[in-house]
Amino acid sequence: MTISLAKGQRIDLTKTNPGLQKAIIGLGWDTNKYTGGDDFDLDASAFLLHENGKANGIEDFVFYNNLTAYSGALVHTGDNRDGQGEGDDEQIKIDFTKIPGAIQRIGITVTIHDAQSRNQNFGQVSNAFVRLVDEQTGSEILRYDLGEDFSVETAVVVCELYRHGEDWKFQAVGAGFSGGLAALAQNYGLDAK
Repeated sequence: MTISLAKGQRIDLTKTNPGLQKAIIGLGWDTNKYTGGDDFDLDASAFLLHENGKANGIEDFVFYNNLTAYSGALVHTGDNRDGQGEGDDEQIKIDFTKIPGAIQRIGITVTIHDAQSRNQNFGQVSNAFVRLVDEQTGSEILRYDLGEDFSVETAVVVCELYRHGEDWKFQAVGAGFSGGLAALAQNYGLDAK
């Protein structure tokens, strides 16, 4: 049975699902009817964060140009450039058994590619969600629908997974940023230039 989360809620992942070793983070969205002329290209990314809350370098950043980290601990399944169709638009696979002990938190984000030049923002995006699926059983464990809380933002921290002792927890974040991927990268300790 899927658990639906609200913004700010936290849930145990591995403690309440003891067999969970591999998960799929599925992210999806629709774009509102928009006559700006350019297609929307939304991109999912993951930032692997150390105890100081920062990524140390490109090896801690999984996105469309760096699809894997730590020998398959995280794997981005590829860039969906139009978001068409039902279900997940992009996915990031996580193998909890391969995540190095130094990684304390994983930030899952979505950005709008070239948002500024295309005059696009998350106010033009609807039905955005994140869901976590047990890769081995195919069962959906949780889902967080982001709602319509955004206007001018071009990047969103959707959720974070974090260590709690030996276990992993999930937090529904839903925090918007202006400045796109560069602003997120800077927030997580990377220089996006």
